[in-house]
Amino acid sequence: MPDSVTVADLAKNVRLSVLQGEEYLDRPITTSDICRPALEFAGYFKHYPAMRIQLLGITETSFAKEIGHEKRKEYLERMCMPATPCFVVSTDLPVMPELKAAAKAAHIPILGTPLTSSRILGNMTSYLVARLAKRQSLHGVLVDIAGVGVLITGDSGVGKSETALELVRRGHRLVADDRVEVYARDEQTLVGEAPMILEHLMEIRGIGIINVMTLYGSGAVMPQDTIDLIVHLETWTPDTHFDRLGNRGDTQMILDVEVPKVSVPVKTGRNLAIIIESAAMNYRAETMGYDATKTFDENLNRLIKQNSQANQTGGSHD
Repeated sequence: MPDSVTVADLAKNVRLSVLQGEEYLDRPITTSDICRPALEFAGYFKHYPAMRIQLLGITETSFAKEIGHEKRKEYLERMCMPATPCFVVSTDLPVMPELKAAAKAAHIPILGTPLTSSRILGNMTSYLVARLAKRQSLHGVLVDIAGVGVLITGDSGVGKSETALELVRRGHRLVADDRVEVYARDEQTLVGEAPMILEHLMEIRGIGIINVMTLYGSGAVMPQDTIDLIVHLETWTPDTHFDRLGNRGDTQMILDVEVPKVSVPVKTGRNLAIIIESAAMNYRAETMGYDATKTFDENLNRLIKQNSQANQTGGSHD
């Protein structure tokens, strides 16, 4: 992924109108942080974040109009730094003449939108975080199973792609096969997507490369998905211990985000697609407050207590 996006990319993907400076849309944007200048219109530039998009809404524009033409002209010229990618004017506000002149002299484009400042701020931030976030490439297959993003991992040849193909045939959706590009949307959410060269493609041993969207339709794929659960496929051996109750609480850290993880033994005759589908459904049930393992423990404890009471009652007749 690039270390920057251009103003042209931003305008296209966030649906911003180019009000001025169409010839300067190749300017780079290197940070997802956005500035709503306030102290700058009071003449304080010591910590001015020049590399950020400068968003002007009703509050900023109204205050700027109060300070007079000369001060407004001076401050807007100081805001037009070489690192400043663009100005965005929200709420269909008219562009201040001083801003037009300063931005034109500095070769900085001005973009506009009918949306409020809060709305366009959220839209731009979401887009830029997705484009500029640090990426990590993982070996695995990402499948969306009824709204749960499941990352299937395991050694090469263990059957990840074949299992994912069976899941697609069962109505679930492929996100990425073999390589998954992962980034953190926030401190608790991971998002995975396919590298552009592998989008919609799968490699099946003995067949080769197949296009999942061509074979199964557009409903069989999706461009990206959150990574909610990791299912690790391990080749079964007699001396390997696998947790039968699934209550170990295993997790894996990816980009400082903790993701739940379960290990599934791969053995001849096991239907891995159904097992992984069940793991996803069980995860979703747990997020809704239902824990099958806890229910089993409670039933077991109740049975032990009943047997214990029965034994004590029977012993009292001796």
